[in-house]
Amino acid sequence: MVSRKKQIQGVLGKVSSMYPSKPRPLAEPPAGSGLKPVMGDPGLPFLGNTLEALADPLKSAMERFERYGSVSWSGALGMNMVTLVGPDAIETVWMNRKKAFSSELGWEPMIGPFFRRGVMLMDFDEHMQHRRILQQAFSNKRLVGYLDIMTPHIEKTLANWQVGKGFHMYSNTKDLTLSLATEVFMGAHVSEAEAHRLERAFEAAVRGGQALIRQDVGNWTWAQGLRGREALQEYFRSEIPLRRGNDADDLFSVLCNTESEEGESFSDEDIVNHMIFAMMAAHDTSTIALSMLTYYLGKNPEWQERLRQESLALGKPTLDYEDIDKLTSMDLAFKEALRLNAPVGMLFRMAIEDTDICGHYIPKGTLIAIHPWATMLREEWWPNPTEFDPERFSPERREDKVHRFAWAPFGGGAHKCIGLYFGGMEVKSILHQMLQRFEWTVPADYTPELTYGTGPTPADGLPIDIRHRAL
Repeated sequence: MVSRKKQIQGVLGKVSSMYPSKPRPLAEPPAGSGLKPVMGDPGLPFLGNTLEALADPLKSAMERFERYGSVSWSGALGMNMVTLVGPDAIETVWMNRKKAFSSELGWEPMIGPFFRRGVMLMDFDEHMQHRRILQQAFSNKRLVGYLDIMTPHIEKTLANWQVGKGFHMYSNTKDLTLSLATEVFMGAHVSEAEAHRLERAFEAAVRGGQALIRQDVGNWTWAQGLRGREALQEYFRSEIPLRRGNDADDLFSVLCNTESEEGESFSDEDIVNHMIFAMMAAHDTSTIALSMLTYYLGKNPEWQERLRQESLALGKPTLDYEDIDKLTSMDLAFKEALRLNAPVGMLFRMAIEDTDICGHYIPKGTLIAIHPWATMLREEWWPNPTEFDPERFSPERREDKVHRFAWAPFGGGAHKCIGLYFGGMEVKSILHQMLQRFEWTVPADYTPELTYGTGPTPADGLPIDIRHRAL
């Protein structure tokens, strides 16, 4: 079967030869401004660079960097899009000191209809207000409660894994993290049948943002995503009265009852929107991070054994919250996996006024694509960038210190991922149990073919050879 990526590449090759594109500036800077134009090309009529980016966004970003530099432009579905590769360019937009870039408007064309009003899709004072309240749901005390919910679920799931040759690590990890998100975020109120219905609705909403035909037509991907969003809204709205006033530890109950230090709380619609977004953000990123970390540990057995011995030395089959920082080798490997295969490969903003990035003129209304993944794989900032080398993060080397945004898988500035500690806790808790239960290998000649959703994911389910450890 021909993969979706190869199908797109085939179409791209045929169409591109019909519409050759020459370099040209995005727009001429104002006279006397001293700014440089952003160089690039419009790509195909209307589609612009879309097919190229869908087929292989990392390759596309790398080639544009080599041709045009850190700031380049292309067409994208009738819009002008500027792609940023490099920590200086990324810093300008993420720190947003001039308040010239909107996260809400940047994400709207991509995932707005499915995750509108999630905290990532908010701007400025409103964003900070909602973030202050949300931070109460990700305090250390709350994380301890979430881990207590997670741990028995992880134990039960891993005990039931039918491991063996060709075990689909990504697919099984996805099932585990989705069921964990349902239990940790929604709690014991949800029946098994209802949980599966909500998981299907959530999956449809996530896929909706990946649709090529972005219209509410028939039963196509975009339409399925909209129906998924509607199902999630209906469920969360109906449940809010039951969650108000209780002291349960699941995220849904916490959001229904939490207040910021200033006494601010969420409306019902706020809770609905944040729950739908949190399900996506926590589940997809953790799935990619954990499955690809197991891949790298299968390819590098000496690191797998190093992490295993560290976990065994802890003398505990499961992690308590205070144990997480003790697994120093696991943290090095986790950071390196995030660098090599960033769970969120590209993020978006919209210029809401004429501005500049690294001395290049950016007109109002330009869509901005921030590419931390490509940045983390460039030799300009990382020695031997494609090599799995967790020691690069060790205190003796700290290669990530070359620039504050050279390593930035969790974003930066006001929108830095609010759930980064939750995600790290989840991945490490699962991996700690896996290392004690299993051993695994990856064929030397195997490299997963990646497809792209929220981030780069194995299109083949990531088959690995995994077996129970002899105890």
